[in-house]
Amino acid sequence: MTLELDPDRLLPADPATRAIARDLYQGIADLPIISPHGHVAPSLLLDDQPFRDPADLFITHDHYVTRLLHASGVDLARLGVGRSGAVDPREAWRILCAHWHVLLGTASGTWLTHELVTLFGIDVEPSAETADAIFDRIQERLRTDAYRPRALFERFGIDVLATTDDPLDDLAEHAALAADPTFRGRVLPTFRPDAYLNPAGPDFADRVERLTAGIGRSADDFGGYLEALEARRAHFIEHGAVSADHGVETALTADLDDDAAAALYRAAVAGDLDADGQRLFQATMLTRMAGMSARDGLVMTIHPGVLRNHSTATFERFGPDTGHDIPTAVEYTRSLRPLLERHGLEPGLHLVLFGIDETIYSREVAPLAGFYPSVYIGVPWWFIDAPDAIARFRQATTETAGFTRGSGFIDDTRAFLSIPARHDMARRADAGFLARYVREGRLSVPQAERIARDLTVDLPKRVFKL
Repeated sequence: MTLELDPDRLLPADPATRAIARDLYQGIADLPIISPHGHVAPSLLLDDQPFRDPADLFITHDHYVTRLLHASGVDLARLGVGRSGAVDPREAWRILCAHWHVLLGTASGTWLTHELVTLFGIDVEPSAETADAIFDRIQERLRTDAYRPRALFERFGIDVLATTDDPLDDLAEHAALAADPTFRGRVLPTFRPDAYLNPAGPDFADRVERLTAGIGRSADDFGGYLEALEARRAHFIEHGAVSADHGVETALTADLDDDAAAALYRAAVAGDLDADGQRLFQATMLTRMAGMSARDGLVMTIHPGVLRNHSTATFERFGPDTGHDIPTAVEYTRSLRPLLERHGLEPGLHLVLFGIDETIYSREVAPLAGFYPSVYIGVPWWFIDAPDAIARFRQATTETAGFTRGSGFIDDTRAFLSIPARHDMARRADAGFLARYVREGRLSVPQAERIARDLTVDLPKRVFKL
């Protein structure tokens, strides 16, 4: 069977609506990519080394793909996932191709097809019979300079790419990239302090000790702890950071006075907090982080609603980020109120609220963003950054909050080659939604054209202060 891309893929089926959507899409298809939240390592672009092989590029590090293969009975060790060590890349590739049918209809299948066709000119469908020929063709391309990371970065039209970084990272790789006159592009660090705010983490006390030691303060000094966090945020800002990201299980916040917060902190460092105390401390620190963002300008993004490492056996064998983080329900209205009561009306705060629980969009996030000037709607991510989910998202939020209160598309990916595929998908989905509004008389064509550009480049620049 052939592998091909329909030029009108993801656009509405109705011919008249599709024609409008096609024109809208063409107007934004080649605009620069703004990627203000992702997980590509800066070393990829700094070192600019050739990609090793197709399996390493498409399979081993992409838990979107490996989780579905695992669900089909494939041992993750055969794919080289996590701690499993090196595998024969050709054999791993054969496994993917033999299971190609399990990806059909999924966002992962859409992205992989886009990458294979547009980047490597693959025109046959992956299968057990075609696996070796496809592997050889990709491997041949990967040996050329045109397929090194920097060349692809330029080919993709990436204007801004944000990474995700530990607060104690010295950001030397970012500094080297910024100082390199041969590299054209902006690669920005992102402050990700979760492990320093969550006392339930196994190494919380050790991390806090290293954090506070950096400014010569004792680990059990709450004031020193806050000062150290602010110092690291300043370090990130000096290296170009525009946001601080918070991946939490719940969006619970609390507003404790200094004495109560300090008492919780000392107990946390000593390992004396029970589960309720741990949750209260983390809730307190989310509010404190919002206060810091209001002062120093880092955009605060919250990504709640995921139970990490759902399979203990898989975590123990392969480690984190190996495909078994599972969504949970999210509640924002009551949980976020203490934070918003304290900081929601402060002009310096930009707060972007994400979620995998689709019920929050119309019930909570759109109404919050439709009132608080500090609150923005985070677009679908992770399990729901897919065409149908994007359409449901637009339907759930637009009538309450319009088009201007969103974050712009977020690709949230570790898979470098999937960045243009994901952004292309989002642009097509938005073009289709806007075309429907034009057909229904809700928007004129010029209005839809303006909104399409806004959603693609202007909104993410505005929300993330780029």
